[in-house]
Amino acid sequence: MIFVELFFTFFVIGLFTIGGGYAMLSLIQTQVVNVHQWVDADTFTNIVAISQMTPGPIGINSATYIGYTVLDQSGAPEFACLLGSFTATAAVVLPSFLIVLAMCKMYSKVRNSTVFGNVMDSLKPVVVGLIGAAAILLVTPENFPDWKSWVLFAAAFLVSWKWKANPIYTIIGSGILGFLIY
Repeated sequence: MIFVELFFTFFVIGLFTIGGGYAMLSLIQTQVVNVHQWVDADTFTNIVAISQMTPGPIGINSATYIGYTVLDQSGAPEFACLLGSFTATAAVVLPSFLIVLAMCKMYSKVRNSTVFGNVMDSLKPVVVGLIGAAAILLVTPENFPDWKSWVLFAAAFLVSWKWKANPIYTIIGSGILGFLIY
């Protein structure tokens, strides 16, 4: 039964998320932490952190990690945990795959349509809003337990925004600073 719930939950998340992995995080958190209570907020924060550090899209990485974690916490064998990862990952990717496949078939017919252009233009602010919501949802006591966390956040934001620093260097520098001040 858990495999069906994982599949359905992540399929719906994949179907209704526009804007990529960061936009997906708020939906994942709502479903995984609040609705199904598969993981707690602290575990979800750790999943997001690990998903950001591993190669690949954060939404897919999060789904993979959550699929494994949900079954691992229930004491399932290793093979079932891996199947949970596969189930959540396949479910979150499948809607995008099907939509892109359909769009490829239809694109040549609608690419010059003003309606299509207007729909695509109207999705831009929605994407920004979803990414902003994901950022706001991550401002929790688990992520910002004290003033040092806020200093690290401000420093990372400043070097990213003002000096357009490479994100890889920002992550490495933040990790080193975090290690030193904690």
